[in-house]
Amino acid sequence: MASEGAGLEFHPMDQFIVKPLFGGDVIHWYTPTNATLWLFMAVLAVIGLMVLTTSRRAIVPTRGQSVAELTYGFIYKMVEDVTGKDAIKFFPYIFTLFLFILCANFLALIPMSFSTTSHLAVTAVMALGVFLTVIVVGFAKNGVGFLKLFWLTSAPPVMRPILAVLEFMLFFARPVSHSVRLFGAIMAGHAVVKVFAGFAQVTAAAPVAILGVVAIYGLEMLVAAIQAYVFTILTCVYLKDALHPHH
Repeated sequence: MASEGAGLEFHPMDQFIVKPLFGGDVIHWYTPTNATLWLFMAVLAVIGLMVLTTSRRAIVPTRGQSVAELTYGFIYKMVEDVTGKDAIKFFPYIFTLFLFILCANFLALIPMSFSTTSHLAVTAVMALGVFLTVIVVGFAKNGVGFLKLFWLTSAPPVMRPILAVLEFMLFFARPVSHSVRLFGAIMAGHAVVKVFAGFAQVTAAAPVAILGVVAIYGLEMLVAAIQAYVFTILTCVYLKDALHPHH
C-alpha cells in the first residue's frame, strides 16, 4: 500500500513471509527460519509455564504456579465435561495443543515477532493430527460401529442415506475448517494491526491510527486466547464422536 503525497509505503502481508535466519533466499527443509525460531520459542514458553513455575510447588502458590494450576484445571474440566471421563487419557494431548496454540498466539503479539499460527502449514498439521486421532480411536474402540456416526437414526428412513452422504462429507471437511478458522483469525488480526500502524506514519491520521492500533491490539489479545480455546474445544467435540459415535 502506498501514498504518493506522504511517501507512505507499507505491506501488511510482509510480516508473514518465512525467511532464513542466517541470510540467503533459498529455504530447504533443514534451513532455520523465523518460523522455526518462533515455533521453538512457543515450546520454550510452554515448558516455562508448566515445568519451571511448578518445579518448586508450594502450599501458597506463586503467581506462575497459580496460572499453571488454573490453566490445568480449566482444560481438565473442559475435557471431562465435553468428551466424558473416558477421554481423560487423552488430556495430555489436548492440553499440549491448547498450551502450544495459546503461547504461540501471545508470542506473536510481541513487536517484531513472527506469527506461526497465521500459517496454514502449522494449523493444518495440528488439525490433521486431531482428525487422524479421531479416526484411529474411533475404529479402535468401536470397530465398524464407528460408522454409526454417519447414520442418523433419528431421521426418517428415506432421508438417512442422503444425510449419511452429507455427514460423511462434513466429517472430512473438519480438518479444513479446524485449521482455516485458527489461521484465518490470527492472520486477519495481525494484518489489520499492521495497516493501522502504517497509517500512524501519516501526521494527519496519526492520533486516530494509534488509537486504532491500541484497540485492535487489545482485541487481538482476546482473540489469541479465544482461538486457542475454540481449537481445543472442537478437538474435544470431535474426540467425543470417536468415543461415542451414536446420535
